Amino acid sequence: MNLKIGENIKRLRLSQNITQEKLASYLNVSCAAVSKWESGDTYPDITLLFPLAYFFKVSIDGFTWL
Repeated sequence: MNLKIGENIKRLRLSQNITQEKLASYLNVSCAAVSKWESGDTYPDITLLFPLAYFFKVSIDGFTWL
């Protein structure tokens, strides 16, 4: 199974001209955490999936698998 969460975070963030810093601030995480998600080194904690989807105005399914 190949989750594309990090790729989707980056794609959505860039398409909306949002900085890693702004996203990190909204989620109350470090900029380094967002960077690691986008590079595929780690995944966001499961408790952050709903806030991420809400922030980007996408569904959880579409957000994690597109």
